[in-house]
Amino acid sequence: MTIKDKIFHLDSAFTKELPTADETIDSIYISGYASCNSTDRAGDVVPSSVWETGLKNYLKNPIVLAYHDHDDPIGRVIDHKIDNKGLWVKARISAAAEVFSLIKDNVLTAFSVGFRVLDAEYNAVTELFVIKELELVEISVVSVPCNQDTLFSLSKSFDNQEDYKTFKSQFAPKSESAKGLESSTEAKSTTLKEIGMDPKELELMLAAAAEKAATNATKALLDAQAAQAAAKEKALAEEAAMQKRIDEAVAKVTPSTTGAEKLLAEIEKRVADNETSTKNIVAGLETALKEKATEIEALRTSKMTFTEGKKSDDNYSERETAVLLSKITGKSIDSTKFGRGLIEKTGAHMASATWELEVSLNMEAEVRRRLVVAPILRSINMQTNVMTIPVNPEAGTATWITNAQFGTTNSPGAAQTHQLKEITLNAYKVATMEYLAYEEEEDTLLVLMPIVRDAMVRRVALAVDKAYLLGAGAGADPVKGLATYDATSAIVATNTGAATLANMRSLRKDLGAWGLDQNEVTYIVSTDVYYDLLDDTNFLTWDKAGPRASILTGSVGTIGSSNVLVSSQFPTKAGGSTSATTNYAAIAVASANFLAGNQRGLRFDTQDLVETQRKVLVASLRTGVTQVTTNLGQGVSVLRWS
Repeated sequence: MTIKDKIFHLDSAFTKELPTADETIDSIYISGYASCNSTDRAGDVVPSSVWETGLKNYLKNPIVLAYHDHDDPIGRVIDHKIDNKGLWVKARISAAAEVFSLIKDNVLTAFSVGFRVLDAEYNAVTELFVIKELELVEISVVSVPCNQDTLFSLSKSFDNQEDYKTFKSQFAPKSESAKGLESSTEAKSTTLKEIGMDPKELELMLAAAAEKAATNATKALLDAQAAQAAAKEKALAEEAAMQKRIDEAVAKVTPSTTGAEKLLAEIEKRVADNETSTKNIVAGLETALKEKATEIEALRTSKMTFTEGKKSDDNYSERETAVLLSKITGKSIDSTKFGRGLIEKTGAHMASATWELEVSLNMEAEVRRRLVVAPILRSINMQTNVMTIPVNPEAGTATWITNAQFGTTNSPGAAQTHQLKEITLNAYKVATMEYLAYEEEEDTLLVLMPIVRDAMVRRVALAVDKAYLLGAGAGADPVKGLATYDATSAIVATNTGAATLANMRSLRKDLGAWGLDQNEVTYIVSTDVYYDLLDDTNFLTWDKAGPRASILTGSVGTIGSSNVLVSSQFPTKAGGSTSATTNYAAIAVASANFLAGNQRGLRFDTQDLVETQRKVLVASLRTGVTQVTTNLGQGVSVLRWS
């Protein structure tokens, strides 16, 4: 087999340059001849002229590698020259590279240049191999020691001398094949392709290998059968010839002679030996075929895959359990029995270091999926727990200019004074905790974790939703809820009667300018009002409004183009004054006039309480809501029971 696309490596020494003592060492420069045009002891020559074209593709991205590893770039070639001696290169090695200290301390002192021979000339008489065209593939820093007596040797790239001679013979002219070397123009070479580990290509190679093995096995069986048939025909011919000789011998002797009996015994012995030999050959071929068939079947049914596995959430619950278990026990994930087993199952390539962030984000997302009020408001991320935001709610109107005012002081229009103001958005902390006893074993904690986790998520979600809707905005209830911005309601309904669709339209009317765009208005109703609306024939539930069901959490229908959400956080139905905070029934809110802020996501902390022999697990987040402007009204209208 001939190999023309083989990649060769030339090893040579380099020298390094360090910055001066008063400069910061953020890189190091190395330089030297990557290749010389001298003839080595094996008769190989790389002239300087071949590097002019051989460098074109490499110079498009002149990265320097470590140990020929394409996943480990350490620097770039910044200068090169081609002279009578060969190819000289200068490279800058980054201080961030892992091999930086090894180069600095003279542990690594050699270049290794990888190239592919495209054209060459081999003289079989002088045994001189001259490379006429090549392509530079990569330049690496390696640990090969410098040998001043050997500039390079192509023969080192082959497993044995015969493969090297075969390679050079491909470049020999046809007239020089007298030494048994095949002409490079007529030889049918098999090119070994450098595989870039393409998964689909590897699978195709496996299928091709299986098909080739099956073809070879079938051919071997057919050859064996043909050989068996030929042997059988030969045996029959020999038997017929022997029988003829026997008949002739019998005809010449008298019945009393024993020569014929001896001859018959010899013939029978030879025939039996031939049959035994044939059976052994066939049995050996059958055994070999069975072995190959097993190998082929194994290749075809192999479950190995070289494709990048798709991201799956099948084992997310296990990762979440491992993270929470490590939090409670105060250990790292791989220090718990469950976490260590999970890492071994998923493989070391899975970045367990990111599991904690993944779990925190997913649990925060689950909290937000349970919220009814928060999703309808604009939300921003806060860098601190207090953020001051400048707003310019009313810009005024421009001035119309008459023809008589052109060219006068009135031509630019009337000056306007900006009514800038500031709003302050606070992100308040909400937290919940769980206690677990010291004596709880890891196996017991695995059973308790889903219960603890679900309870903490639900508590946080309920607290945030209630604060956004009904928060007092003071003391232990620091978030000011939407309903509290309408201190006195003009729309009331008797607590002994039922809320109607007309009450809802009155809420929108009470919004004033904020209620003009129905798409910007959202109704949030109590469960009592929701059931009252179901009895109103004009209320459009989602089965009547169209295929938009479940767009928002708690969404139950529509009034005009406005969504209707139901929340269980409203107080129990009871009468009261128009300013009471205990008789809320429903609200209409212009979501554009309110802004929600989140400083950070859901966070978990643990601590050992030695005095009580317990572990405490705390989940917390920071969030808040504020009103943007009051120029066009409060942006919220409340229905109260009377």
